[in-house]
Amino acid sequence: MSTAIHRRVEALREGRDPTLIARLPSGWAVFGERQFLRGYSLLLPDPVVPHLNEFGTLGRAQFLADMATLGDALLAETGALRINYAMFGNLEPALHVHLVPRYAHEKAPLDVAHPWAYDWAAAPAFDPVAFEPLRAALCQRLSPFLRNAGAGPSST
Repeated sequence: MSTAIHRRVEALREGRDPTLIARLPSGWAVFGERQFLRGYSLLLPDPVVPHLNEFGTLGRAQFLADMATLGDALLAETGALRINYAMFGNLEPALHVHLVPRYAHEKAPLDVAHPWAYDWAAAPAFDPVAFEPLRAALCQRLSPFLRNAGAGPSST
């Protein structure tokens, strides 16, 4: 099956995705293509699996640890109040997690709504130049966990 997640991971492997934040042990940390909230990011596993339960014990633990590590870095570098984490896979049947920084400046009623309440179509597109300082700061925070690009980890 070739989903948007599969295609994006392939582009990341080939160095063709400007949203790249970093290569983590379980996959790729990327910025969202629409920045409805500053720092909105995703973690994409490599290799791509259909859902979390498809991983073996070690692969699952690594993916969840990478998710939390990316969340820690986002929290520290964005000044967010918290990070919302979301894994669905209903629309895009390939594992990926959304990491959404939530801020004190969000206006009611969006401040207490789920992230999908935002108008994503109206959100600014990701701009690699504007996000370079945040990407560099996240990479610095993530540096103990970074992995060189290449083949993904085993799903065992």
